[in-house]
Amino acid sequence: MYQDSVSLMQISAQIAGLDGIEQASVVMGTPANIIQLQDAGLGQDFKAGPNDLIIAVRGAAAACDTALELAQTRLTAKPASDEGDIRKVAPASLAMGVETMPEASLALISVPGDYAAAEAIKALQLGLNVMMFSDNVPMAQEVEIKQLANRKNRIVMGPDCGTAIINGIPLGFANVVKRGAIGVVAASGTGLQEVTCRIDQLGEGVSQALGTGGHDLHEEVGGISMLYGLQALIEDAATKVIVLVSKPPAPAVADKIMARASAAGKPVVVHFLGAPRDALAPQGITFAHTLGDAAEVAVAKLHNQPAPASIARLADADAAKLTALCAVLPASRKDIRGVFAGGTFCFEAQLICQQAGFVASSNTPVAGNKTLADLWTGHGHTVVDMGDDAYTRGRPHPMIDPTLRNARILSDMADPATAVVLFDLVLGYGAAAAPADALLQALQSAPRGPVLVALVCGTEADPQVRQRQVDALRAAGVLVAGSNAEAAVWASKIARQQANR
Repeated sequence: MYQDSVSLMQISAQIAGLDGIEQASVVMGTPANIIQLQDAGLGQDFKAGPNDLIIAVRGAAAACDTALELAQTRLTAKPASDEGDIRKVAPASLAMGVETMPEASLALISVPGDYAAAEAIKALQLGLNVMMFSDNVPMAQEVEIKQLANRKNRIVMGPDCGTAIINGIPLGFANVVKRGAIGVVAASGTGLQEVTCRIDQLGEGVSQALGTGGHDLHEEVGGISMLYGLQALIEDAATKVIVLVSKPPAPAVADKIMARASAAGKPVVVHFLGAPRDALAPQGITFAHTLGDAAEVAVAKLHNQPAPASIARLADADAAKLTALCAVLPASRKDIRGVFAGGTFCFEAQLICQQAGFVASSNTPVAGNKTLADLWTGHGHTVVDMGDDAYTRGRPHPMIDPTLRNARILSDMADPATAVVLFDLVLGYGAAAAPADALLQALQSAPRGPVLVALVCGTEADPQVRQRQVDALRAAGVLVAGSNAEAAVWASKIARQQANR
């Protein structure tokens, strides 16, 4: 029986939310997962092997029994059949899958990292493109897989590719966006989501959105997937503008990508988070300063309009509103506390706050910031990625189950030194059904001290409906920005005003 990682995380989140359950996790019995369960306090003497599924629960005895029964029900539930009592046998291998669907061109691999490389190679040998949701794949194996894909003229998205939109079909943690003429290749999951969602909000659409995995632009890998995706979009008649997104690539890799992009014959917008801004863009390329800017510039290029000014600026009306909010804050509240589910949002927020003069601590610090001394307690300015492995061992990702992230927000709000709490809500397939409701319910019992600033990454067509989440947050007094960069600018303004008091 096969269950992909997202399904297992959703089941984990469901049973963890039962009354009387302190913690729960549903995972395959790989050595790495067993270590994570042990670290999370969910047991020590595991007999399970890599082909076993572990359902681990901790809490009141009756609640644990209920949780185990619910997990078993979810795991063994049969999908509804359109053919009466006739049920098709699910393929037990990639080869059987190709026999069943000979027209298929893509395999989505979501198995523990120890086994993902072998499955990816099988898929490539069968002539398929590959999306690897799986993470924890060694770099050497990633290089081997991608070099094989290159020889076979196929793309490997990943490892650790959390999102993609192929021919209008959202994969992984993806959003429902309109089809259109802007193609995106990104080495960042939530970065790709921010750009595609903002394009949708601006009234345009996406032709293809290709993820590469976070290591693709490292020197060892050489940007194989981004170069392939870029070339595919260059050759795609439906794509009129191309957007490339990544954290800073290795210099040699960046040179190869810039050379290919400059010769594209169509406008290319590039945003490498944290890359130096003083470099001149090669002909045919426009540099964007933020993720939100990348979407804004791409839409402008689509309409043959000049690139707009960066949205990472403070409008007069917003400045006045923030000043009024600071007027009622005690002068002792000076710290920025960022609590993110999206790793790229955490990265970008650190950069923008740093540019405003604030050095923060983080579990995933950018250059110039500090490493968080205590994962669970903040002191001074902190910007944390709650989706990082340090927080998700034995737990679902906060996009699926925001309980731990919400608890961190409450903790930072209770700290009398906190001036502003900055956070994200990421919508789309796979994400929590009503993330704003869960947070606002937790906030009901919290004393209101600091200013709350949020980004809601999503679209009106997402299952959660973006405007519904925005309205709920605003009704509770939360400031909702139009982009992650704008939210970070607002947080920096509040902290600067408090520092000057």
